[in-house]
Amino acid sequence: MTVRGLTRSTLRSTVSLSRKTTSTLKSTLQLTLQFLGRRKRSRNRQGRGFSMTVLFPQTANQTLLSGASLPSRETHSAAPEFTTAGTLFTRESAHTFEPVVAGNQIIRLASSVNELDAAQALRYRVFYNEMGAHPLPEMAATERDFDRYDAACDHLIVVDQQRPYETQVVGTYRIMRREHARTAGGFYSSSEYDISKLTGYSGVIMELGRSCVDAAYRDRATLNLLWRGIAEYLNAHSVDLMFGCASLPGTDPEQLAMQLSYLYHYHLAPEAIRTKALPDRFTNMNLLPKEAIDPKRALASLPPLLKGYLRVGAFIGDGAVVDHQFNTTDVCIIVKTEMIAGRYTRHYDLTERHAGHHGTASFKRAS
Repeated sequence: MTVRGLTRSTLRSTVSLSRKTTSTLKSTLQLTLQFLGRRKRSRNRQGRGFSMTVLFPQTANQTLLSGASLPSRETHSAAPEFTTAGTLFTRESAHTFEPVVAGNQIIRLASSVNELDAAQALRYRVFYNEMGAHPLPEMAATERDFDRYDAACDHLIVVDQQRPYETQVVGTYRIMRREHARTAGGFYSSSEYDISKLTGYSGVIMELGRSCVDAAYRDRATLNLLWRGIAEYLNAHSVDLMFGCASLPGTDPEQLAMQLSYLYHYHLAPEAIRTKALPDRFTNMNLLPKEAIDPKRALASLPPLLKGYLRVGAFIGDGAVVDHQFNTTDVCIIVKTEMIAGRYTRHYDLTERHAGHHGTASFKRAS
């Protein structure tokens, strides 16, 4: 769950998707969340080991990174490794997330400084070149989207193994758990919302953000794989609640009155987990009375990914935030994974169900 940072990245990129993509995203979410229905039976499962070959051994900017040695699963380079934008690459010594392959694509966590650099380059192409966001001078100089949170987080990437090395990363999500937030000095969403009720939640929480997909890969196969990766990560870390900032296009709340009012009246989060926009950034979402809203019309007018979140039971925090840098109006998404599992409890074998279905390659473990 373009969240900023389920969150600025796929969320921002998916704003531009056409309406016909809505059905794809809906089925993608249902597919993934049916898979999550097995969480309760496998919650204590230990991660299985695997051998992983680094698929992205070079970088577009070989001059800047020519001295960087690629870390393996077991060891790290003695010297610090930095992306073109200067982000220190750090990686946990052991991972429970298992890569998944679909055709030429593989989804896994970034395993080298070059892969993180490629993810930042992809984010720049989507957010700034394509979507018209306004880069900071240092971002424009490096053509990378980056911030202080990147070094602390896990970065989920979709890699197309047949593309040139510098463009192999075609999709990404940034994932921040509590331990990442402690390292980074807080969650990204806290710059827009009071998330104290979420950080005080007793279970495992996770923020999704900076999500985007290359324009040439916004299809069923890539989106299925991206959501499957999120499902694997949720399962591996027994996540109970995930959240983030989702975006609506435009910075004039009056033009978004129907959408914001619909979210407020029909999907406001329960008080116990309700976030609220910070006082200096708060924009009232209750712009129209409930009786003046056509729920079906309002839902249909939402960006595809936000619509998909709502269909699987996502809640919305109180107050929107206008982000002039990204030309968007943000809302806070909150999803309790126990609700997801409760909706989709049937055993679902992704490999069998989707082998050859609509051209989508079957999934398999990387080995």
